[in-house]
Amino acid sequence: MGRLVLLRHGESQWNLENRFTGWVDVPLSQRGMQEAKNAGDKLRGFTFDRAFTSVLVRANETLRIVLEAIGQTTIPIEKDKALNERMYGELQGLNKAETAKKYGDEQVKIWRRSFDVRPPGGESLKDTAERVLPYYARHIKPYVLKGETILIAAHGNSLRALVMELERLSREQVLELNIPTGAPLLYEFDQNGNVVSHRYL
Repeated sequence: MGRLVLLRHGESQWNLENRFTGWVDVPLSQRGMQEAKNAGDKLRGFTFDRAFTSVLVRANETLRIVLEAIGQTTIPIEKDKALNERMYGELQGLNKAETAKKYGDEQVKIWRRSFDVRPPGGESLKDTAERVLPYYARHIKPYVLKGETILIAAHGNSLRALVMELERLSREQVLELNIPTGAPLLYEFDQNGNVVSHRYL
């Protein structure tokens, strides 16, 4: 039985400051480092065959802290920008509350939570899914089908795109999906690659 653990990075400095982060390389906050350590504690019973992460430092640092905590620092790790956070374009670096005052709460909610509406100069969740899902199918799913245990450290929206696929969520359902920072989400698969269970650890 293949197992896949999805882990959104710990709180970043811009999460703390309530800013749109996107592809800007922002480090973990002190709380984010602790969240990563806590995730490591929850994953102590797992033996991972390999790990995947984005190229952004907050996901890389989360993965490093987790693997150190569970004593598995020598497993193969593949980094790829396909797993990067959604690119927020002109909103990157802006405070979310100030952006809502400028454009209106409803418009900002549409940019943040709709499936196929892009923020100015940025990506929609649909755009994000169009890079995440082919990468998953080519580079990660074959290992799951072999029965391996895989860890992905990535981001709120890249993981939302993947969860939408794994759980067969509708466009409407994915709008309300929120993946918390530092909370490992375990999926177990049968030999055909179908999800048989999923839960937060």
